[in-house]
Amino acid sequence: MTPLDALAVFTALFVGTHLLMSHPWRAGLVARLGEKGFLGVYSLVSFVTLGGMVWGWRAIEDSQPLWIAPLWWLNAASWILLLASILLIGSLRSNPAFPKPGAASAAIGPARGVFAITRHPMNVSFILWALIHLSIWGSPRNLIVAGGILILALAGSIGQDRKKERLLGDAWRDWEARTSFLPFAALASGRARLRDCWPGAVALLGGLAFWLAVTYWHAPLFSPIGWLRPDL
Repeated sequence: MTPLDALAVFTALFVGTHLLMSHPWRAGLVARLGEKGFLGVYSLVSFVTLGGMVWGWRAIEDSQPLWIAPLWWLNAASWILLLASILLIGSLRSNPAFPKPGAASAAIGPARGVFAITRHPMNVSFILWALIHLSIWGSPRNLIVAGGILILALAGSIGQDRKKERLLGDAWRDWEARTSFLPFAALASGRARLRDCWPGAVALLGGLAFWLAVTYWHAPLFSPIGWLRPDL
C-alpha cells in the first residue's frame, strides 16, 4: 500500500466512523458501553484514524497539482476563510446541536449570531475550508483530505438534523423553519433580521485571532497579511 492509498483509506475510515458513531451506531454503543465508555471509544477511533491521515499526508511528496488557483482568488479565498473562522468560534457557544445537558434549550429562543447566519456554523466552517482548499490546489493528497472533510461536514449536517428531529421533535423542526443551512439564506428569505446575524464580539474577535494565527503560519504569502512576513 502506497502512502497515497493509506491516506485515502484513513480518510475514508475517519469520515465513515464519525458518521456511523455519531448517528446510527451511537444509541447502541452508548447502551453497551455507557456514555463515558462510548466517548472513550469514539475519541480513540478518531485519534487513530486522524493520526493515520496525518501520517499519510506527511509521507506523500506533494506532486504537481491538476490546477492552481490564480493569485486574485488566493487573496479572496483568505477572506472567505475569515468568515469560516468566525463561524467556527461562534459555534462553540450556546450551540443547540451540542450533545450536552441544556444545549437544546437554545433552539427554543430566536436564532441570533452565527446561528442566524447558518443553523450549522461549525459544519459550514468546515465546508468552506474544504471548498476553498479544493479550489486553490488540486494535488492528489489535497483532493483526498479536503474531499473527505467536505463529505463529513455535509453528511454530518443532514444527519444532525435528522437526529435532533427524533430527539426534540417539533422544537427542532421549528428551529429548522426559523434558520437555514445555507449561510444567510434565512436572512434573504426574511426569516432572520440583519441585526440578528451580527456574530457578536467573542465570535468576531476570536475568529479574527484564529484566522490571523493560522494564516500567519500556514499561507501568509498569498493572503492579505503577507506584509507581516517580510522574511518570505
